[in-house]
Amino acid sequence: MDAGLLVLRVVVGLLITGHGVQKVSFRLGGHGLAGGTEEFRHDGFRGGRLTAVVAGAGQIGAGLFLTAGLLTPLAAMAAMGVMTVAGTVKWPKGLWVQNDGYEYPLVLVIVSAALALTGPGAWSLDHALGVTPWPVWVAVATIVIGPASGLLTRLVLHRPPLVPEGKTHAQPAD
Repeated sequence: MDAGLLVLRVVVGLLITGHGVQKVSFRLGGHGLAGGTEEFRHDGFRGGRLTAVVAGAGQIGAGLFLTAGLLTPLAAMAAMGVMTVAGTVKWPKGLWVQNDGYEYPLVLVIVSAALALTGPGAWSLDHALGVTPWPVWVAVATIVIGPASGLLTRLVLHRPPLVPEGKTHAQPAD
C-alpha cells in the first residue's frame, strides 16, 4: 500500500506542480507570467498578474508538498482549491477532456481528496516527522474546505460576462 501511495503522490503531485510552473514561466510549455496572466483574463478573472502568480504558486506548493507527503491535508486542500477553480472554467464545455471539459481537474480533485483520507503512507515526510495518521476530522475538513475555497475564489474573482446592448443574454468570449 505504501508503494502505491508513493507512486500516486509523486505522479499527481508533479503534474499539479507542472501546471503551476506553466502559469508563471516558459518551462513545460508555459507562456510565461504574461501568458498566465492573459489566460486568467481570457477566462474572465480579475486580478491579472497577481491571480496568475497566486494560482501558480498554489499549484507549485501544493504539488511539491503532495509529492513529498508533507502536511498532506493542507497540500490536498490547496490542490483541491486550485483544481476546483480550473474545473469551473471548463464546466460549460462538459465532462470530457477531448472537448476541453473538466474531467482532468475533477480527477486531480478526487485524487487529492483520496490522499487526504488515506494519508500519504509510510514513505512520506509526514510519516518521518511522526505527524501521521491525521485525525479523520482533518481529512473531512480538507475535503470540504478545499473545493469550497475554489468556489469562493471563483465567486470573488470572476467577472460576469458583459451583455452587449440589444442582447438578452451574454455571448461567449472569444
